[in-house]
Amino acid sequence: MNRAGARAEDRCAELMRGSGLLLVERNWRCRLGEIDLIAEERGVLVFAEVRMRRAFAYGGAGESVTGAKRARLVAAARLYLSRRPEAECRFDVFLVDGPAGDIKWIRNAFGE
Repeated sequence: MNRAGARAEDRCAELMRGSGLLLVERNWRCRLGEIDLIAEERGVLVFAEVRMRRAFAYGGAGESVTGAKRARLVAAARLYLSRRPEAECRFDVFLVDGPAGDIKWIRNAFGE
């Protein structure tokens, strides 16, 4: 990961902490992919994807959350949940756009 991407993840992790979430894991990797941030909010595991785009030439950060990306994230989360099958979960997405790095936090982005 490049430094700008790491800084974006740091900022998103701080937003989560500032909103009362407990950060559990960062950059959790498995054979199915990687989950950028895993946090807990009132007993609910939150799997968060951070997408960043400095320029809009190829669309914003939101356009980079493809069906394939979503499927990889959900598959990795299922594997993570195999250790905690009783846990409730949700999927959040952080969109970091433009040179200023404006952040939009979409809670329950996949409606699952």
